[in-house]
Amino acid sequence: MHQQNGDRSCANEAIGGAHYGPVLVYMSKVADAATADGSSSFFKVFEDTWAKNPSGSSGSDDYWGTKDLNTNCGKMDVKIPSDLAPGDYLLRAEAIALHSASGLNGAQFYITCYQITVTGSGSSSPAGVSFPGAYKATDPGIQINIYQNLATYVAPGPSVIAGGTEAVAGKAGSAVTATGGSSQPTATVSKEAASSTLKTSVKATSAAASAQPVPTTGGGSTGGCTVANIHHGDLGFGKDGIVLSVRLK
Repeated sequence: MHQQNGDRSCANEAIGGAHYGPVLVYMSKVADAATADGSSSFFKVFEDTWAKNPSGSSGSDDYWGTKDLNTNCGKMDVKIPSDLAPGDYLLRAEAIALHSASGLNGAQFYITCYQITVTGSGSSSPAGVSFPGAYKATDPGIQINIYQNLATYVAPGPSVIAGGTEAVAGKAGSAVTATGGSSQPTATVSKEAASSTLKTSVKATSAAASAQPVPTTGGGSTGGCTVANIHHGDLGFGKDGIVLSVRLK
């Protein structure tokens, strides 16, 4: 993700204007990713939210997922749990900017969606939540004054599923490690194609409808990932379109 369309220079901040907040990633199992309307349930596979900066005096000095995106030149690797059932999925990547979130409906939601196919021998079909509906405008992780001294932060939405990733803000590099399981595949955007030797793989299933994520305001009142607003390649997942490769760790 970069704040200016077409700007991929790592010398510039990917997200400027003190847009501090969490980075969250959800997936939704669908029959056909190319035509899915986003009405199916979404489960959380990744979050990079908040951590206390002992040298800071307010929440804006603390570590945030969006600060990690800046550190990583607007990119972040996300591991796909290896036990997921094969098939088409929508992947919803979301950054929530909290710089104006002290008032109701002040949070800003930057959402990008990907249409992907997962192959392998997994069988897990996690329960999920619906968008809209998963968030409320008054949720403590959405309506919050980040300019006060924060003792804690409650991430919006459900918990990360088993085998997903709970990254530690301020320590998340360009490749983060999942909290559960081993030998799990990593879905990472790169210029390299996925190796044909892997038994589990992830691939993009369609071209982009738009390359620029659209900010929305309000307490999570946006939809899931509708056909009309499928975006590829801008929210912390590569540039100039998307190629997903998978590597085992």
